[in-house]
Amino acid sequence: QVQLVESGGGVVQAGGSLGLSCVRSGLAFSPYAMGWFRQAPGKERSFVAGINWSGTSTYYADSVKGRFTISRDNAKNAMWLQMNSLNPEDTAVYYCAAYLLTKRLAFSSNYDRPEEYDYWGQGTQVTVSS
Repeated sequence: QVQLVESGGGVVQAGGSLGLSCVRSGLAFSPYAMGWFRQAPGKERSFVAGINWSGTSTYYADSVKGRFTISRDNAKNAMWLQMNSLNPEDTAVYYCAAYLLTKRLAFSSNYDRPEEYDYWGQGTQVTVSS
């Protein structure tokens, strides 16, 4: 059973930084891209950042470009999201997700579509106070 486990959420003041981690456990499976999504109360889950299998291509939502950085280390089965210059609008539950590359749909064209991801973590709360 594949599991994704996020950690690192918490409460931070506006302008501060937080780092999120996502670790995969369970049986190894095909190469996969990964992404971070977030969901604020009363809103739909939205794309934050994505990274391909090798880590050479990254994608960001416009709202986080220049502030957030996604990275991964396949040897550690881990992915991270470094979040800087946080503001109250970043408050949400953050989820990591894995996108199997056996799909016919290219990750580069679908990285922001949550319905295309195959595995999800349980989420970690990030709260930014003003």
